[in-house]
Amino acid sequence: MKKILVTGAAGFIGFHLSEALCQRGYQVYGTDNVNDYYDVSLKKNRLQHLQSHDSFSFSQIDLADREGMAKLFETIQPNIVVNLAAQAGVRYSIENPNAYIDSNLVGFANILEGCRHNDVEHLIFASSSSVYGANTKLPYDIIDNVDHPVSLYAATKKSNELMAHTYASLYGLPCTGLRFFTVYGPWGRPDMAYFKFTKSIYEGRSIDVYNNGDMMRDFTYIDDIIESIVRLTEQPAVADPSWTGDKPNPSTSFAPYKIYNIGNNTPVSLLKMIEILENEIGIEAKKNMLPMQPGDVYATFAETKALEDAVDFKPSTPLEKGVQEFVKWYREYYKMGNRPEVG
Repeated sequence: MKKILVTGAAGFIGFHLSEALCQRGYQVYGTDNVNDYYDVSLKKNRLQHLQSHDSFSFSQIDLADREGMAKLFETIQPNIVVNLAAQAGVRYSIENPNAYIDSNLVGFANILEGCRHNDVEHLIFASSSSVYGANTKLPYDIIDNVDHPVSLYAATKKSNELMAHTYASLYGLPCTGLRFFTVYGPWGRPDMAYFKFTKSIYEGRSIDVYNNGDMMRDFTYIDDIIESIVRLTEQPAVADPSWTGDKPNPSTSFAPYKIYNIGNNTPVSLLKMIEILENEIGIEAKKNMLPMQPGDVYATFAETKALEDAVDFKPSTPLEKGVQEFVKWYREYYKMGNRPEVG
């Protein structure tokens, strides 16, 4: 039985991935620092759910704890590592930049060192669509230059890609980076717009709609994200024999390194997403129209052909279906019943 270390196991994607891997027969070791960036009780409930699996075990630890992480790797000796732990959020990186340096840079360096010294077969790590920054050519393609981030969060994720490539080059560590596009679904993050909108609509409060709703997002349902990651776990990155330094492809390398977009390949306007939420909830939202926020981008749109070619899978869950599943979970989790309730 292969051993997989999943960092950020109490988080949204980490929770769903850990459960999927347990169901597929892996021995899963989860870690998380269970910080208070958002509702800790939600994280603890995710962990409680995971601990019903005999093949899941958990250690509470901060990635930035160098000695603790080194000991964890030595103890577990994982075959595969999926690093999903990170300080998330574009806007919060403006308020608290140090959290991003500690978790996303120092913490990721500790992950790389753990993999290097313990013969890990494959490191998969979360990047982000945010790395495309000021790019305006759509769809975003993994062969595009991503040297113009517009938030510190995006800069740390681009840094992760560079750090991983260095370890792939120096030590032959197979590294696969995943640029996630606006992930949503049951057990999601309360800081994400769709979750905040749902809460506000039910409570009868207005929702803040940035750039007057004139924004496009490639909303990607959690099940599609998980299916993509699970398929990639057993496909370690390999060197690209066609790679050349004359015309370097940023998504591959002479080293065992690969970058993928994981998105729905179908951008939807923010106002359309709100309309879908309103229809599913049965309440019209009170909208507070605001200008664009610092660090935000106008549109995200994933080119996913490389992912499809690699794993024979294309994320395709319609937003209407995904929102329906999220609202159903929200009502059950917060014990609201099936009828609209306005506070």
